[in-house]
Amino acid sequence: MRPSQSVGSDGAAAAAFEWQTAPPQSQGLSRAALDAMRERLERRGTKTLLVIRNDRVVYEWYADGCGRTRKHYTASLAKAVVGGVSLALAIDDGLVDPDEAACKYIAAWQDDPRKSKIIIRHLATHSSGLEDAHIPGKSHDELGGWKGKFWKRKPDPFTMARDLSPVLFEPGSNFAYSNPGMAMLAYAVTAALRDSPARDIRTLLSERIMGPIGVPDAEWSCGYGQTYTVDGLPLVANWGGGSYSPNAVARVARLLLRKGNWQGRQLIRPEIVDLILADAGMPTPRRLLPQGPFPRSGLGWYVNSDKVWPNVPRDAFAGSGAGNQVVLVVPSLDLIVVRNGEQLEPDNFWGGLVEHLFDPLMATFEPTGQSPYPPSPVVKAVQFAAESTIVRKAVGSDNWPITWADDDHLYTSYGDGWGFEPHADIKLSQGLARVAGGPTDYHCENVRSPTGERTGDGPAGAKASGMLMVDGVLYMWVRNTGNATLAMSRDHAKTWTWGFTFKTSFGCPTFLNFGQNYAGARDDYVYSYSQDGPNAYDSFDQVVLARVPKDHITGRSAYEFLVGLDKSGKPEWTGDIDQRGPVFRLPGRCQRLDIVYNAGLKRYLMCVGFNHSSGWGIFDAPEPWGPWTTAFYTDDWGLDHTHGYRLPSKWISTDGKTIYLIYSGRGQDDSFCVRKCILKPTRDQ
Repeated sequence: MRPSQSVGSDGAAAAAFEWQTAPPQSQGLSRAALDAMRERLERRGTKTLLVIRNDRVVYEWYADGCGRTRKHYTASLAKAVVGGVSLALAIDDGLVDPDEAACKYIAAWQDDPRKSKIIIRHLATHSSGLEDAHIPGKSHDELGGWKGKFWKRKPDPFTMARDLSPVLFEPGSNFAYSNPGMAMLAYAVTAALRDSPARDIRTLLSERIMGPIGVPDAEWSCGYGQTYTVDGLPLVANWGGGSYSPNAVARVARLLLRKGNWQGRQLIRPEIVDLILADAGMPTPRRLLPQGPFPRSGLGWYVNSDKVWPNVPRDAFAGSGAGNQVVLVVPSLDLIVVRNGEQLEPDNFWGGLVEHLFDPLMATFEPTGQSPYPPSPVVKAVQFAAESTIVRKAVGSDNWPITWADDDHLYTSYGDGWGFEPHADIKLSQGLARVAGGPTDYHCENVRSPTGERTGDGPAGAKASGMLMVDGVLYMWVRNTGNATLAMSRDHAKTWTWGFTFKTSFGCPTFLNFGQNYAGARDDYVYSYSQDGPNAYDSFDQVVLARVPKDHITGRSAYEFLVGLDKSGKPEWTGDIDQRGPVFRLPGRCQRLDIVYNAGLKRYLMCVGFNHSSGWGIFDAPEPWGPWTTAFYTDDWGLDHTHGYRLPSKWISTDGKTIYLIYSGRGQDDSFCVRKCILKPTRDQ
């Protein structure tokens, strides 16, 4: 043991550290964006979410009895906080070298032609080649792998890993996730500890890490609560079987973020921390695995050295376990995030983390109130009528894509509710309605349609995202149908015919609306926009645009997709959806949309929701493809949990300066909300 690591009188002071709390905004994060991220995570089974920046807890949320100091199972997160940290201590003490042969410590491997080639680095990076589970005559599925209760089987898991796991490839030549490899890492580290005061890794961690950083025994456990004696060694599992509180995980993360220093006490030398958190140089995992994309590996930890998490800084590192139990640490941002719960995407472990946690988290750092697009040359400001003037109807329903029809009514669709009074007799995932009159004297009624309505499934149920009438025919984009499906009605929403479905992108498309029955359109095309992703519930980096001749709207083969603008600013189109490019970019903030042509101002207005929690903007352009400028932008416009911002063309004044916003207002309940807005021009129009 190094002298600096002995437990002395400074231990109590070090352990006395406590997190401070601070508003997210004070540390450069958006509260609204964090709320929106948490809501999406909650829908996907998240139980704990702890966000710490600059040693301040800026956001935390817990469900089902969870809490900051209550233990939660961590599954393979133990590979980092148990396996990686215990290895770091053994290296720091000079007991283990990551590039020496593991058979130095595992005598049974010394005469094995393949296992004798395995080095410590291979075991810590899933590149040893040891098969994940194997007993002669038994299939991996019969054994249940190293998941479930396999660790309880006899012989013990360490003996099984040592003797019964064959080597599938030349050690160090490939990547293959291996719990037996981690088990043998625990064996080697324990063998190296044979003559030290702490003879097992549980005691090692307790005395050298968890006690000094102030984590009480009640907040952590490891090794499934068992110790196995094999070859005279007290072996503790490092591949799983841990339960750590969010506080305990965050404190381990803080220790590593601060290069092994805890309140002035160096528990691990900085160069050893750098070693375990650097890219270990082993083969890159295949990025299209069912559970991919796997990041590259440090020693027991995952690292972002090659930006496999593209929106996360390169210096980030993470530990993770089944069900997406994860800690993410970004030293350059002084950021620690702990998340526990159910797996975010059933068939995509790392992809789910990137899509639902890592990318939305990075989007919370967007500078508050600062749009990446320049100010509008036409609209100086948007003035909203007083909150007391907002009219709310159809309480309990939301969505409201809307179009101006040939009969002078507005047609719309609602989601997850009963619509307008008199209410529908059942709650509908997708219902239809008609709005008559002007913005101050309108009358609404439900339109019942057995072929258009959908019931059940909550957030997963079919719901309209776009409405348009062209030449007396209503068209509707319906999301949550993998990705979105086109429907058509020739009798004003009473009967619907269902058409093709987009399978790539266009998860929540909407139409560009012009005047009544598509009057005033710039050409003979119909334009559809969508965030560039498969669903309506997550935020994406960009918006994409498709067009189709208005006489061929139902024909999938007739659609073209914007690639980009040529050097003269003219749009370039392709029939290949995979060649699509962005029409609008707002990284991590593109969600539900609405686009309308304001004939009075001769500008296209696009409403973009940022976070499903009151952050949104109005962007304008002279053409459907841009260039876009900012008319209005906010992370929080002061109304709680609003979304689905719509601008019905019927309710735009002739001069274009007065518009009426329809949005889904929540607070306590969703509803059909109408709010008057004045567009303040930069010059006389």
